[in-house]
Amino acid sequence: MSAENYIIDRIEQLCEQKQMSRYRLAQKSGISQSSISTLLNRQSVPTIQTLEKICKGLDMTLAQFFSEDDELPNLTEEQKRLLTTWNAMNKQEKALVEAYMQGIVRK
Repeated sequence: MSAENYIIDRIEQLCEQKQMSRYRLAQKSGISQSSISTLLNRQSVPTIQTLEKICKGLDMTLAQFFSEDDELPNLTEEQKRLLTTWNAMNKQEKALVEAYMQGIVRK
């Protein structure tokens, strides 16, 4: 499989896992919906900057994007479990958890 096909397939796989439409990916990544469609229809190849924006929209790092089987590199099992839960939350839920954690740490 070519690198271009791998990247497009991986984006589609992650969108499906996160139940994210092309429109929502465009919103979260800051990339136009037409650019996302052109990319996913295999009419263009993303630049590294575009791929970084897509990863941001998918709430992940480039390292996570390219890791096999959604493996989180260099993390303990506890950290992996917490990060997986964090990535499943929406923006509002993340803000609440972060505020709660900051309140605990400050005590």
